[in-house]
Amino acid sequence: MTDEQQCALIAGGAGFLGSHLADRLIERGLSVVCLDDFSTGSRRNIAHLIGNPHFRLIETDVCEELPRLEVDQVWNLACPASPPKYQIDPIKTLMTSVLGTRNLMELSRQNNALFFQASTSEVYGDPKVHPQPEDYVGAVKTTGPRACYDEGKRAAETLCIDYHRSRGVDIRIARIFNTYGPRMDPSDGRVVSNFITAALAGKPLEIQGTGQQTRSFCYVDDLIEGFIRLMDGDEFIGPVNLGNPCELTINDLASLVIKQFNSESAIVYVEGLQDDPQQRRPDIRLAEQKLGWTPKVAFEQGLELTASYYRDHFQEFATAHDHQVSKIFA
Repeated sequence: MTDEQQCALIAGGAGFLGSHLADRLIERGLSVVCLDDFSTGSRRNIAHLIGNPHFRLIETDVCEELPRLEVDQVWNLACPASPPKYQIDPIKTLMTSVLGTRNLMELSRQNNALFFQASTSEVYGDPKVHPQPEDYVGAVKTTGPRACYDEGKRAAETLCIDYHRSRGVDIRIARIFNTYGPRMDPSDGRVVSNFITAALAGKPLEIQGTGQQTRSFCYVDDLIEGFIRLMDGDEFIGPVNLGNPCELTINDLASLVIKQFNSESAIVYVEGLQDDPQQRRPDIRLAEQKLGWTPKVAFEQGLELTASYYRDHFQEFATAHDHQVSKIFA
């Protein structure tokens, strides 16, 4: 490590997005400190980085007192992001977004470090405006089962802005729309991973509700490129939408997954989720204007790359101790 080498701390660095970000930053010549409590992150995601002299793992909870570290960048990706995961302990989910963000903001302030906040399209709730631009204030239900995540992320954005205004912390805020790709947790309850694992196992693909609800899926490499461009900029702090504006119904997604895996899985319909957004598509004009960013990977191409990863790890997933995964492959 040279004296000039910058150090980036990634909270949630063993997660799906965090591990891809760690790879990218190390490729760019930074050293990376990964903070993770492994409540949703996986050691499998960072196994290839263990032993790398430019990578350090610290197992800790961002809601607890953080170790004293000298860093140049702080990336906050520390929060479960799928409803089945964040609803296991909704109070902890909310505190991770609020208290955890506060602790990381303080670390950033002490180091005069650039701070990145991984926000979410969920701040828009079940939107009444379509597609969703950054100036849309959202339609979020504060008492619903998703509020611990939705409102937590909204509060985290407020914390970031207030630290920027009152304490001079240099911040960037990205609102992430649905993302998929290799290292996606097969048990995270997201629709892409649910459908892929079911297709691999020859199980029915369960669609919640009518299947006419829409999502827009961004391949992970495209998203990480958006992260980097946002952090590389000098003045634009966001919030900015990062996602793929190509919109699919859940019915269309199920058909594409079955085709990709040449699967004979049936499609079955079950009761829809409470407060599940019916339309989700980013307006990315601001990202195009400020970052020169647009996603490059078509969904079918990204799905093929993701399918290859899941095929390669089929046996590992099938024998996992995680109850949800074992149930899928049983």
